[in-house]
Amino acid sequence: MRHLLELLDGDVAKFDADLGLGDYRPRFSPVVRALVALGPSSIRDLARAISVTHSAASQTVAQMSRRGLVTLETGADARQRIVRLTAKAEAMLPTIEAEWAVTEAAVRELEAELPFPLGETLAAILRAVERRSLRQRLDDAARACTDPAMTAVLAAAGLCSR
Repeated sequence: MRHLLELLDGDVAKFDADLGLGDYRPRFSPVVRALVALGPSSIRDLARAISVTHSAASQTVAQMSRRGLVTLETGADARQRIVRLTAKAEAMLPTIEAEWAVTEAAVRELEAELPFPLGETLAAILRAVERRSLRQRLDDAARACTDPAMTAVLAAAGLCSR
């Protein structure tokens, strides 16, 4: 999965560079689009809007801040940081929106070649992982392991009993 994500993300990044977006990263687009839709927002609200963890949103916002795409201000609660698009990011919006539209069209074309719709498959995977995390599944698989060499390693790590 990681290899596939690297390939897809890398191709979008190359396309972004061709559009003149420089060191803009594809992972910034969901944040930009959320800020356009919601206006200045807390990192927590952004994380919720783009369906990522607070940590992932915070890391992305930090990268965007270093590139001059967003500013961070203290919110009503001193622990809260409010994210706002900069004039630089706002000037890039037409190009970002064009890239988003072209990417969506390319994904639809890719999906036409797949035996199952990519969006539906990813949503089904997400629902399954929300029901029972991969970590829980790993623990169950470790407990069910019967290979003596593997069970010794797993038992030494406290992940299964012999």
